[in-house]
Amino acid sequence: QVQMVESGGGLVQAGGSLRLSCLASGRTFSTYVVGWFRQAPGSEREFVAVISWSGGATVFADSVKGRFTISRDNAKNMVYLQMNSLKPEDTAVYYCGVAQRWLSRNRNEYAYWGQGTQVTVSS
Repeated sequence: QVQMVESGGGLVQAGGSLRLSCLASGRTFSTYVVGWFRQAPGSEREFVAVISWSGGATVFADSVKGRFTISRDNAKNMVYLQMNSLKPEDTAVYYCGVAQRWLSRNRNEYAYWGQGTQVTVSS
């Protein structure tokens, strides 16, 4: 029903910025909330941010609040994660996913995932 493709990852120094993109396909894209999660080696996939179907409501994990911004452009079927003031602990594979629950922070409620994009922050 929905296909997700992440892009924009890379290697940056601490304090730098990256903008991740999530391209979604599917005619019902605007009816889903879209979340960003990340997973470091040996760790569980953890919540980062989520945006509502309208783009008017967002929730962020405490660890990224004030540094990351999530936005949505339904006309382009795109969701973005702007990451500023990056820290080494932000290093992970970042995934976008879709859920049919209100601003879900639970990875088990996301039915579709992209392949992930690697973000590496050096000190």
